[in-house]
Amino acid sequence: MKHLMKLLYCFLFFLSFAGCGKATEYVLTSPAGEISLEVFQSDSGNWSYRLSAYDSLLVNTSLLGFQDSLNSQLFTASRVKLVSAERNQHDGVWKPVWGKRSSVKDCYNELFLTFSLGDSDRTLGMAFRAYDDGVAFRYFVPEDSPLAIDKVTESTRFAFNGDYTAWFYNNEWHNIGPERLTESEGTRQPVMTVQVDSTLYMALHEADLHTDAPLLLRSAKGERTFEVEPQAVDLAAGYLSAWRVIFVGRTPGEMVDSHLIELLNPDPTGDFSWVKPGVAVWDWRIDGAQWEGFTYGMNYPSWVRMIDFAAEQHIPYLVLDANWYGPEHEAESNPISGDKSSDVKRIIQYGKEKGVGVWLYLNDVGGRRYPIEETLSQYASWGAAGIKYGFMSGTPREKNLWTQKITALCAQNRLLVDFHDGPVHPYGQMRTWPNAVTREYCQAQLDAHRVFQPKTFVTSVFVNMIAGPIDMNNGMFDLRQGHTTRVDESQPVPSTLVSEAARTLIVFSGATVIPDIPEFYRKYPPLLEFISAQQMPWLESRTLCGKIGEYIAMMRETKEAYLVGVATNEEGRTLDLPMDFLEKGTEYEAVVVEDGDDAHYLHNREQLKVRRQQVSVDSVVQVKLAPGGGCCLLIRKKI
Repeated sequence: MKHLMKLLYCFLFFLSFAGCGKATEYVLTSPAGEISLEVFQSDSGNWSYRLSAYDSLLVNTSLLGFQDSLNSQLFTASRVKLVSAERNQHDGVWKPVWGKRSSVKDCYNELFLTFSLGDSDRTLGMAFRAYDDGVAFRYFVPEDSPLAIDKVTESTRFAFNGDYTAWFYNNEWHNIGPERLTESEGTRQPVMTVQVDSTLYMALHEADLHTDAPLLLRSAKGERTFEVEPQAVDLAAGYLSAWRVIFVGRTPGEMVDSHLIELLNPDPTGDFSWVKPGVAVWDWRIDGAQWEGFTYGMNYPSWVRMIDFAAEQHIPYLVLDANWYGPEHEAESNPISGDKSSDVKRIIQYGKEKGVGVWLYLNDVGGRRYPIEETLSQYASWGAAGIKYGFMSGTPREKNLWTQKITALCAQNRLLVDFHDGPVHPYGQMRTWPNAVTREYCQAQLDAHRVFQPKTFVTSVFVNMIAGPIDMNNGMFDLRQGHTTRVDESQPVPSTLVSEAARTLIVFSGATVIPDIPEFYRKYPPLLEFISAQQMPWLESRTLCGKIGEYIAMMRETKEAYLVGVATNEEGRTLDLPMDFLEKGTEYEAVVVEDGDDAHYLHNREQLKVRRQQVSVDSVVQVKLAPGGGCCLLIRKKI
């Protein structure tokens, strides 16, 4: 049956091009033939699309195009005329500077449809791509087109073929969902993750956003159709919308492992060989922590201790957070010369001697009040490794443009960048700008006790993380009951110790920022070794298994080891993990760190047990997870 369907799709595709300008239906299939995108004129004359995958219709007839200020559709038979249809194929490989894997298959089939307004030379068009893990489409105006239409709004819709179950990104709150599509009402933020059934999943997002505002989705209660939230744009020569992206996977893990968003962005220009992802220690959560008579603070003596620990463990970075140049929200705080700037320059130099780079926090107040070009150039001259940019203000569109400017300026100054506090969502920037290593497009654990529970984590990794690298600040090892001496947040996240370590691996990020003091990490050598072994960039990543809101098991490979992190929701469970990712014919030893027998995310959080197990490609490792717990596997070749 599948073979016949593929032949049919190919036949329809051939027919669509045989007629060229007269054709009203085009069929674009993925390279493997499992996904089919039909583009056609509906009975009403509007250009529309349908999406099918694995012999199932997923998205029924859905509107494409724009409408003008009079609410008149632009891509309709009465207004536009199809003047050309072009098909392309691409079969390549992307070698990212860093990412989930060292080599990414980049294969797709592509369709361009170009239209004219009536019989004029004012042209505009649509581009479609079909990959083996999803489809994407966007709108464009050719560079030589004299088209000029102001304040149109996008009409794109997603008419799902069933009342599927969905989850949505929800800022610094637990993700919305699971909810039926007909239960959704009002505005929703992507990523939108959709479960069709137990063997088929989708996700909606965008890629390669230019000058428009970030994508929002809207639906009415009782309906299964979502539409792009209207925003006014001007159609003129060179206009390029973001790609509207629909992931398709047989499991949610396939979408997590995908690089589809990045592949839809252009290659970088210039040299980014200096970009090095990695783990980072952090001074924000250590403030006030006490150990054997020493009280940690956001100050030079504490920074020295953190640098020494990082160097000892081959951790490449230290992140200095807010207030190092004065109260971060006050206009008088000068981000170049204020407060502890002399100590900052000293610690950067000390870090260089130890092989540890130092990141500097920059608030939007200082970023806008003082010339951003001079500030970032000054940080580069000090030898800083990157910046963490917080609390950006402005409309969504203004924030997007400011984010792009800062990212480009950071690249010019060889600075990595991490955006926090309600950032613009990731849309594949890490391909064009490899220095854009992460952002807080998630629920940072210690900022959100009001909602962050184990289920929050195992939902976010199947929603937020589909968009790209995120900074969640996992890895708190001080999990004592009650309040501690920490200044900013004195309560631990509800989790077990083992789960906290596992989460540092599961979350994809070019800067894995861990929040605790060295002594708490040294207290648990097997887990510290697991964190220290996370030497990026990753050679390969794979979600071994998982269910949205329930559990996840993630494997990541380095030059020296394979690491597996497992986390569960509030329910304890036992999982069987196949080792089929290992090299054939090679024997390995796995250090397996599990929750203790009586461990629980609300009590006995620090209990753990360690065992060693010989494994090969044919092995299956069974792991037991406590409620809210996890498991860590560090796998190396036998010596």
